Amino acid sequence: VAALRGDREAKEGVVIAKTTADHKTGIAVCVSCETDFVSKNSDFVAFAQSIADAAIENNVKSIDELNAVQINGAKVADLVNDKLASIGEKIGITKLERVDAPYVASYIHGANRIGVLVGMDKESAEAGKDVAMQIAAMNPVAVDADSVPQSTVDRERAIVTEQIQADPKMAGKPAEMISKIADGKLNAFFKEQTLTAQPFVKDNGKTVAEYLKSAGDIKISEFKRVALG
Repeated sequence: VAALRGDREAKEGVVIAKTTADHKTGIAVCVSCETDFVSKNSDFVAFAQSIADAAIENNVKSIDELNAVQINGAKVADLVNDKLASIGEKIGITKLERVDAPYVASYIHGANRIGVLVGMDKESAEAGKDVAMQIAAMNPVAVDADSVPQSTVDRERAIVTEQIQADPKMAGKPAEMISKIADGKLNAFFKEQTLTAQPFVKDNGKTVAEYLKSAGDIKISEFKRVALG
């Protein structure tokens, strides 16, 4: 049956984000399906919840590990195939992210369409939720400018440099000037796309970094944002 569904696209589904009882580990799992009708079915949501519970209980680090875990004596991979056969849609575990930190907060946004994990250096349920909501809404690429992947920096620099060079007003301008303008545009990118530099969604008068400072000088080590699609 799985082979018969293999050419279909599973773009719907649910995202579940959970933490261990001590909040030191968080795991977010996306269980996908083909239709919105199935994704809203309470049995399917409960099925996804059971898979996320198994991920937490068995301390998994990958989808392969999760598929090999047993729930009530049956492997998760086999349970997924059984569910596929009973529903008649292509389903599967398509994403799994994990965060380990002194304190991990989890958050689900938009009827299980986005799940967020936030790793923090100290416990604060309120700050964890606030920052996770920020990440869900604003989709930053990294915690701060220093943690933006070099490949992303290089790509953005190439894009802005090409845009500058395409401007007729910049024709014949020295390379040094173009480079400085590119630096400015890159800094603007960092302010818009890195978590701590973004305006705080609950109070645009301060940045996320300023909010974290006021909330107890909390440091964010990493985050994961898992979305459908």
